Amino acid sequence: MGESNVWLPTGLWPDEASPLWLNKGDNGWQLTAAAMVGLQSVPGLVILYGSMVKKKWAVNSAFMALYAFASVLICWVMWAYRMSFGTDMIPVLGKPDLKAMTESYLLARYKHEYIPTADYVFYQFAFAAITVILLAGSLLGRMNFYAWMLFVPLWTTLSYTVGAYTIWGAGFLRDYVIDYAGGYVIHLSSGVAGFTAAYWVGPRHSHDRQHFPPNNIINMLGGAGFLWMGWTGFNGGSPLAASTITSLAVLNTHICTATSLLVWLSLDMAVYLKSSVIGAVQGMITGLVCITPGAGIVDTWAAVLMGILSGSVPWFTMMVLHKKSSFFQRVDDTLGVFHTHAVAGLLGGLLSGLFANPRLLEMFYPTGKQGPGFIYGILDGKLRHALRQMGIQFAGALFITVWNVIVTSLICILISRIIQLRMEEDDLEIGDDAVHGEEAYALWGDGERHPPPLRFRMTPRIPSFCRRPDRDH
Repeated sequence: MGESNVWLPTGLWPDEASPLWLNKGDNGWQLTAAAMVGLQSVPGLVILYGSMVKKKWAVNSAFMALYAFASVLICWVMWAYRMSFGTDMIPVLGKPDLKAMTESYLLARYKHEYIPTADYVFYQFAFAAITVILLAGSLLGRMNFYAWMLFVPLWTTLSYTVGAYTIWGAGFLRDYVIDYAGGYVIHLSSGVAGFTAAYWVGPRHSHDRQHFPPNNIINMLGGAGFLWMGWTGFNGGSPLAASTITSLAVLNTHICTATSLLVWLSLDMAVYLKSSVIGAVQGMITGLVCITPGAGIVDTWAAVLMGILSGSVPWFTMMVLHKKSSFFQRVDDTLGVFHTHAVAGLLGGLLSGLFANPRLLEMFYPTGKQGPGFIYGILDGKLRHALRQMGIQFAGALFITVWNVIVTSLICILISRIIQLRMEEDDLEIGDDAVHGEEAYALWGDGERHPPPLRFRMTPRIPSFCRRPDRDH
């Protein structure tokens, strides 16, 4: 060992597995943060979805989330990661290749950070997976599971990668849009794509749409808890280091979330005279989503203001505007993902452009061209730069919205030519037993019916244009 290692504990000496550039603290935190984001999906959203829907859809809803998590991982390492963060192919997309499956690439240093590339691949996978799972919240209770199996890899490949590459990779908005941890890339895209897909899939069974109570509110709170605490890694992992920005982002995340929950709860109590647990969870989610694009680049007082707005603006769009608007009524967005993610994500992106602290921006975007927040621009005499940044925030949101509407529509149209997007009416009446041959609460022998025989009708119906014509006619 060289003289430079004399004053280090032997556990910190570099070796083949711990090269000189590796910071074990940063590496340990990044792996922890990535695992926390993964836990938001599995088991977090698996539990949340399985509990928040009607009993007959508990298995199907939870399984849609579990399948998406596994499917996205395979797509991610085989091609989608490099399409999101690889070398330029076109201005909005990277070139697909298999580098993310090679040892030399994964164990190399990630850019100028002090972690291996494998950390970043896994962390960004957890982001990609939760985006698709959030999108699924708009489709619960009626989407054909086989159509969902096709939708997940197609949407990950053709839609998510473009948003990630454009804003976080090497795309044309990378050095301009403020999106700390995915207000646009993850939440705006999942909300818009979910709403668009819900339009193409069609509504739930009419009775389900009118009467859709959660089957287990206590478990729903458990899933929500995974989501809230897992956001520590969601926003805390974005700096890719255990730094001061990380600490600020974590604190801001929880302050905004708590504020949003309390505001939503207060509005429910003032208008409906009841404290709704489901409403509190919705307010929690909108707070988490709203702070995401600005968690590490706004001051704590701004996080409080963002919480107030994230608890009130999405509440208004969901509880008032949605009920009065024929446009919203035409589309059956099962869990209101458009309001909790698209509206809250857009709101967070614009508020980040309003409140961004220029000193924090320089720390998080050392080579970027992001301008100061509008308020700081006025205070520092840089109004032109601040207005420009607000315009960029609007432009980034517009790009993500338009891309997701178009591509999600094309994906749904393509899949509908292969297999039905929506289940048959008979299956919609039955639910999990018709789809999977399983039920969430099958307490046989306790006064309940006997278990049904195993069902093996697992082959998707073939569309008419694929069938052999009847030669007798």
